[in-house]
Amino acid sequence: MTAIDPESLSREAAREARKARIFTRINKADSWFKVLGLSFMTPLLKALAGDNPKAQLKEIWLLLGVPVVAIAAFLTLWATLAPQVQTSLGAVPGPAQVWEQAVNLNEDAIRERQKEAAFYERQNERNAKLEAAGKGDKVKWRDYTGKSTYYDQIWTSIRTVFFGFLIGTLVAVPVGIAAGLSRIADAAINPLVQIFKPVSPLAWLPIVTMVVSATYTTNDGLFTKSFLISAITVTLCSLWPTLINTSLGVASIDKDLVNVSKVLKMSTWSKITRLVLPSALPLIFTGLRLSLGVGWMVLIAAEMLAQNPGLGKFVWDEFQNGSSQSLAKIMVAVFTIGIIGFLLDRLMFALQSLFTYSNNR
Repeated sequence: MTAIDPESLSREAAREARKARIFTRINKADSWFKVLGLSFMTPLLKALAGDNPKAQLKEIWLLLGVPVVAIAAFLTLWATLAPQVQTSLGAVPGPAQVWEQAVNLNEDAIRERQKEAAFYERQNERNAKLEAAGKGDKVKWRDYTGKSTYYDQIWTSIRTVFFGFLIGTLVAVPVGIAAGLSRIADAAINPLVQIFKPVSPLAWLPIVTMVVSATYTTNDGLFTKSFLISAITVTLCSLWPTLINTSLGVASIDKDLVNVSKVLKMSTWSKITRLVLPSALPLIFTGLRLSLGVGWMVLIAAEMLAQNPGLGKFVWDEFQNGSSQSLAKIMVAVFTIGIIGFLLDRLMFALQSLFTYSNNR
């Protein structure tokens, strides 16, 4: 009978414990991989750690291989068919032409930043000479007035959508809580939701434009009129998913919990903060994710018509420009809008993962 080596058993136990710790870390990281849209990292790391590599490779193929093949097939089909479609601006640009314009937009932004830096450098030198010559009264400070870069327009759009989304959230969540807690409030609010929820931003925009122009008369305020018009249009079109989901989440709270709050004679504020919001938070965040997505879609149309200097205006200006490169630049904007929309959704999902235990994706 072969004797069992205690040292070998100890080494084997240590290896197993080490593998268990590695798999525990991988499982903890899995939720963040899902948030970032990198779900394939979990089976990849498990395969590298030796956890049934064959089964993990099947998962990697499903989560990474299939999407890569689909994207490659899409790009191939696009590159093949695009030159065959002729428009008033020439042939539809393929992936190579779109990438070329993306590079050009980046280079234009770099050159514009260099011009801005040179402008302020010259201004500082001129003012320094005037002060040294005792002519401080002739010193002037001017802001750089060069054209907005593509990145400036992206940032404007992101600021606009978050401002509109914030206003919508501040309106939708309290109203949704009221509708969820009170059948009378729900009966009063529901008809308004059903009427205004389907209204297009193109219908809201003229109304918002006239109201903002009549009430916001200053030219040197914190916000420009075009910014407010776009943001308020985003608010009016995007608040409904949050309002509806908040109302549904509050109304679906366990009745036993509501009865306990009555027994404990909790104040309305305590009931909302300690009972209602924690219970309804998963559905509220689902509504917030939907609202942000709707707001981002609405924003582009609003910026086009309000001429707010964001991505929507960029698309409209390129369409009006009508140069041979315009269509490729518009397609760059389309991909930019899609990628930013994905990142905004991932951001909201990250916040949802931090504050709730919901597994919704």
